[in-house]
Amino acid sequence: MFLSMNWIEDFVDLSGLDKVELINRFSLSTAEVENEIFFKGSDLSGVVVAEIKSVENHPDSKKLHLLKVDAGEDELTDVVCGAPNVRVGMKTAFAKVGAKIGEIEIAPRPLAGHMSHGMCCSEAEIGISDDNSGIMEITDDIPNGTDIKKAYAVDDIIFEVDNKSLTNRPDLWGHYGIAREFASLAGRELRPIDTDDLNAYNSLPRIDMKIEDPLCQRYSCLQVENIKRNVSPVDMRIRLYYCGMRSINFLADLTNYLMLEMGQPMHAFDSRKVEKIRIKRFDTPFTFQTLDGVERNIDENTLMICNGDTPVAIAGIMGGLDSEIVEDTTTLTLESATFDPVSIRKSTVRLSHRTDASMRYEKSLDPEMTVTAIGRFVKLLKTYDSDIKVVSSLTDEYAFRYDKVTLDFDKSFVDRYTGIEIDNDTIVKTLTSLGFGVNLENDNFSVTVPSWRATKDVTIKADIIEEITRIYGYDNFDINTTRSPLYPVRMDKVKSDEEKIKDILVKKYNLHEVHSYIWAYNDELKSLGIPVEENVRLANATNPNIETIRKSIIPTQLCQVKANTGYSPDFGIFEIGRVVDGTDSDNKCVEKKNLAITLFSKTKDIKELYTYLRDILATFTDDLKHKELSFEVTSPTHPYEHPVNLNKVILDGETLGVMGIAHPSVGKKIDKKANIVFAEIDIEKFASVKNASILYNEPSKFPPMTYDLSLELKEGIFFQSLKECWNGLGNDILKNTRIVDTYDTEEIHSMTVRFEFSSNERTLSSAEVQEVMDQIIANLKEIGVNLRG
Repeated sequence: MFLSMNWIEDFVDLSGLDKVELINRFSLSTAEVENEIFFKGSDLSGVVVAEIKSVENHPDSKKLHLLKVDAGEDELTDVVCGAPNVRVGMKTAFAKVGAKIGEIEIAPRPLAGHMSHGMCCSEAEIGISDDNSGIMEITDDIPNGTDIKKAYAVDDIIFEVDNKSLTNRPDLWGHYGIAREFASLAGRELRPIDTDDLNAYNSLPRIDMKIEDPLCQRYSCLQVENIKRNVSPVDMRIRLYYCGMRSINFLADLTNYLMLEMGQPMHAFDSRKVEKIRIKRFDTPFTFQTLDGVERNIDENTLMICNGDTPVAIAGIMGGLDSEIVEDTTTLTLESATFDPVSIRKSTVRLSHRTDASMRYEKSLDPEMTVTAIGRFVKLLKTYDSDIKVVSSLTDEYAFRYDKVTLDFDKSFVDRYTGIEIDNDTIVKTLTSLGFGVNLENDNFSVTVPSWRATKDVTIKADIIEEITRIYGYDNFDINTTRSPLYPVRMDKVKSDEEKIKDILVKKYNLHEVHSYIWAYNDELKSLGIPVEENVRLANATNPNIETIRKSIIPTQLCQVKANTGYSPDFGIFEIGRVVDGTDSDNKCVEKKNLAITLFSKTKDIKELYTYLRDILATFTDDLKHKELSFEVTSPTHPYEHPVNLNKVILDGETLGVMGIAHPSVGKKIDKKANIVFAEIDIEKFASVKNASILYNEPSKFPPMTYDLSLELKEGIFFQSLKECWNGLGNDILKNTRIVDTYDTEEIHSMTVRFEFSSNERTLSSAEVQEVMDQIIANLKEIGVNLRG
């Protein structure tokens, strides 16, 4: 939000003070100011008010005109001008020879064969609006030769406040609230807002208005007629432009001006089109055309302002096209209201339409401001259009009142929280300057929170401490080391396992940790041929690309892999992140934390890469749980999974997740020459598995014996199922079994298994080892596994 120091100085005298320093103090105490401060008008000089005395068409150009201009000097000045709106008697902004406009210095120059001794300027050229359609027309009675910067408030200091830092401060969304802060910081008095006395109209008829829905907190309105002015005063247009708004017409500009001044949005209806105001919602959806010409879908939850049963505005967001102020409008009905902030915020999301008004209503505006804003509007209207006539009494319905907030505390409470000595007088002065009511008796404070801070901002005693200390100045605090007891906190089991897994993946396997959002990105997944799976969606998502929450991290990682295929021929990524698997019986998201790993390789064959991924999983499982993983073939349930090569990852009988190969069609879209494998496990399930005790076996001093069996396997038989053939055999001497080699062709599937025998008590004989091996071979034959010839 852009703010004008000229505007602020309407309400507080800052003469003699360093305004830039004040802005910096405001940033430290109240709200973050963006880095750049704009000194408007500082690059403009030599531009004066001038009157066009004669206009002749250029003999050699259809667009150019030859002018004689009275710039307040002894002689008229010859100027060549191409503006379409020039005419005799018109006053305009004239840059004399030697004038500077930005980096341009005006000098005499020939134009189409005629010398031009200066330039007639548009408002855009001198930086006071974006209107470049013609030269500036000055209608005010100002002597020729008057410096434009003396005629109008061109010089100004503009600074920008980060809107996010104002979220909890609805009172700071207008210049008057900002001026209150500057007055407190500078120790100067805040002037009251000059308003019209609305009580003078109490005898006039009321407007037919009724609140029919509790979402409207307060609605105030007034009717004015005999409005003649169409164009806003120059200084008003300049302020609006400097603060980021364009001029529309006098009445629209005046409502915007009041919004920027007081933070209270207002709306002016053409009274010919609004006679009976009703604030309500409708039972059935319909379409409604707003001021910007867009047809919007209105549902049963959106609050509307109606003329009887006919909608004329979306409450708190935007007016309707059919009731807007037009050029021939002479009678208006002025609206000043407050609405339920949550309702406004939800409506803006549903409509995908956020306005300057809705941003303020979302912040919980003070309902006490509505009448003051109308009084200010009428005051300004009379100032600039003196013939206007108020034709109704103030019609006001106050349906919802915020609770009055009073906070009691003592001086010791302030001392304990601040850690420094702030005297009572300073505390009272600070709070009073900010609008708080303060009653002090024997170091006991009773503070009444003003209405503009009581809607949601100041609710507890600690908030009062913040008010005192920020104005006192955080930089005035002595730097002391705090004395607080610190107790060690044992890390959560899930978090502990996460950190250990990350260390192993990075330090041992050189994988890259990535972080991603929880959305299923429709466009990115579509490019890989992966449809977005049906899952929990955001209601009224403003971007259809991120409306669905993901069920799995793997599709996200496949997109990340595609974006980094040029990084290296071999790399791996991992993430511990959140996924959502539908909703539970209470319609709440079933949120899970998963570990996802994806490996990409142009140098390893798919078997080698798949085995490498299995080893990664087995390694950190063994390191953390001291247990073995097992794997079981499963069927794909997601479109990115390979139709055949997919395995469950099992620990202690609990399925943790899956490990597999990317679907061939997906892999081709990423890189036709690369292999891609992935694994995804539930990290919370993994952490819940109890660690096994570490068993230490004394190595035998007697020589071991090993047997290798090369086995020919049928389709569907895996090492895990072979273990049943030797479990329980040779318990005292069979110490270990492991795969040492595999061999696969289209016809043959072979595996070499090594059996390791040893004893801590004696040297084993060939006969007793052979006896065990014979039994194993017999068991293998029973399940159709034979020795390779």
